[in-house]
Order: sequence, then structure tokens, then C-alpha cells
Amino acid sequence: MEEDIDKAVETLRNGGVILYPTDTIWGLGCDATNEEAVKRIYSIKQRADNKAMLVLVDSLDKIDRYVKEVPEIAYSLIELSEKPITIIYDNAYYLAKNLMGEDNSVGIRVTEEQFSKELCRKFKKPIVSTSANISGQPSAPLFEQISEDIKNSVDYIVKYRQDDKAIHQPSSIIKLSLSGEIKILRK
Repeated sequence: MEEDIDKAVETLRNGGVILYPTDTIWGLGCDATNEEAVKRIYSIKQRADNKAMLVLVDSLDKIDRYVKEVPEIAYSLIELSEKPITIIYDNAYYLAKNLMGEDNSVGIRVTEEQFSKELCRKFKKPIVSTSANISGQPSAPLFEQISEDIKNSVDYIVKYRQDDKAIHQPSSIIKLSLSGEIKILRK
């Protein structure tokens, strides 16, 4: 796993796109601060660039590096959640502009999965995490279900967990506003 992480980190540092396992499903990833790398993911997915993508971080304390004001309830929601949870925050910063929503919001998930957590820790920046599929097509929970088009479009494919047959579900998605409003977008 260590060699895989090192190669993935090198690819990310060079502005590349990786195909990697996350705490939910297989994802496309890149440096969340690199606009050109983010642009490549939109192109690979054939996705409109006005649809925001989420990012992974390895710990709670990293969230406030990319969100101007984190509502206190966010920490409780993350700690109490029994499954992966993505929270959409207002007023994101220090991220690629084309990654964020039109309202300057961003979805962030603190990953607890061994590989993606260590990848984020070693890379020292947030990593884009979006499903490894062409926009509008079903997501691929298993590596073997990822299309060849996607596999041929990335710079590095992580070997770790390619044979894993466990089905991982997408995360819950919650939008938190600074006013305290909580909106559940996906359970």
C-alpha cells in the first residue's frame, strides 16, 4: 500500500488525475487546489463544470483550512455519523475556483478509510473525490465496473483494493449554512 500511496502522491503533485478507492466508492481524484487538474476531471467525466465536486481530507482539523467559518454542529455531525458524511459548507477558500459551487460552497468529507486517509495525510492538501464514471452513468462501486474510458483517461490507477468485492455506499450529503440551517440532500 505504501508504494501505491507514494505513486499516487507524486501524480497529484504533478497535476495528474488518479483513480482510487475511497471510503465510499471508487473515485477520480486530483489536487483540489489545482484548477487545471480539476478541469481535467470535468473533461474525463464529461460533466458540466458548474456542478461542484467534493473533496476529501484526513482529519477534522483540516476543514477550517478551507472553510472560512465552520458551524460548530459540523463537528458533532461528523463524529456521530455511522456512515461517511459529506458536508457542504459556505465560504470555501484556498481551493480551485472551478471546484466550488456558484455560491462559493464546497463539499468536504473526512475520510476514515485506510488508503484515502493516508493519501490525504501524505499529500497534505485536500483531494477531489468524484465518482469514477461518465456523468449521467451509474457510479461504479467495484473496480471491475469502472469503464475502460475512465481507466484510460487517468494518469495513475491505484492497485490497492482492486479485488475488493465489498459494496460501499455513497456518503450522506448535508448542507450547513452559517445561519444554522441544515438541509439533508442525500441520506
